Amino acid sequence: MPIGQAKFGLLGGVADLGKLELIETQEITSSTPYLDFINLADTNYNVHFLTLNNVGGTNNNYSLQIRFSADNGSTFVATGYQYANQLNDTTGTVIEGNSTNDTGIFNMPNITLNQTGGGYMYLYNLLDSSKYSFTTHQSFYETTTVGGTFRSYFGSGVLPTATTHNAFRLIFNSGNIANLQASLYGIAES
Repeated sequence: MPIGQAKFGLLGGVADLGKLELIETQEITSSTPYLDFINLADTNYNVHFLTLNNVGGTNNNYSLQIRFSADNGSTFVATGYQYANQLNDTTGTVIEGNSTNDTGIFNMPNITLNQTGGGYMYLYNLLDSSKYSFTTHQSFYETTTVGGTFRSYFGSGVLPTATTHNAFRLIFNSGNIANLQASLYGIAES
């Protein structure tokens, strides 16, 4: 087989770089305060991909956050997160938000009661103790507080501490999670 074909993985035994490998799917169908993904050290990925579907909460104007843990989920860091995000809606509103010291990285802000949304998040360097753990994310949802408009939200966040983060938590800053389906994938590198 020509060398060019080998570069594109056409030979047996060549890795499928960039392939999504499902680690775990969890679903919430009744009120609960949070959803945890633990024991990430068993996954051995530098990049994780998280999908969020049917996200809904028990309060108005709640915001979904992610928090990291360095002890397999015994405790979660609740301070020191930094992020920059942009919200856009169908009325033409554009709002930028940022923080240099927050309780988590915001992924989906100000969803209203009985509305749902979805999105995805890339998680980088969680298992690398020499680098900061950071995210990029995008989400979408409907809100009734602004006349039933649709919103999109994207941005990035970091916990500026170089340590291994082997678990993370999805939590609302107000109220409980009413429903949520989350699937965590690893991205193959070798």
